[in-house]
Amino acid sequence: MFVSRKSSHVLMIKQAYQTKVNRQLDQDIVTLEPPHPYQRILVALSTSHKAHHADVSQDIAKCDAMRLYQTSEGSSGCINEAVVLEILSKRSIPQLKFTFSSYKRIYGHSFTKQLKKTYSTQFEDAIRNVVECIQNPPKYYAKMLQRSMKGGETSKGSLTRLMLNRAEIDMGDIKKVYRKKYGVELKDTISQTIPLGDYRDFILALAENA
Repeated sequence: MFVSRKSSHVLMIKQAYQTKVNRQLDQDIVTLEPPHPYQRILVALSTSHKAHHADVSQDIAKCDAMRLYQTSEGSSGCINEAVVLEILSKRSIPQLKFTFSSYKRIYGHSFTKQLKKTYSTQFEDAIRNVVECIQNPPKYYAKMLQRSMKGGETSKGSLTRLMLNRAEIDMGDIKKVYRKKYGVELKDTISQTIPLGDYRDFILALAENA
């Protein structure tokens, strides 16, 4: 939600959440129990939506890319979580996207490459997923849809959230990426994986209406 929605949409969601449960969404994330690897990342991304600048800065992107390099490949051991969280919290999503594209242009590979090492931490795994979503949402969600139906077993909760979240945003792009990446139409995977019934009809309708 924090990565793929406009700041105005995130604000409305936060307001609706507070109206319904009489609590602040950000505070509920902070106090989440048990602790989760995404917890601090979500708080940082939530804060980033306060940066409403429409324009992106090439100088900031280069500076942040250098800091990310220094805290990952330019150092030994695990990445500096504080540096990554600071950048996530102070930059808008468009600025972050520009930063990660600048990183790839400057260093010849994506920031996530370093995070795919054998002994990555939970925080690094979580950051990798977030960065992949920021860089290319259709590709990320195509992968998540495939994972939710992998091996003929369907995670209904994950699949439903994914389809509802993207149905009116970029489902058309996701279907194109899915077809190119997996060599099959998304609707065909849905039909082959989910048993005949109302739930399958519902998911197919979400896919086909895009």
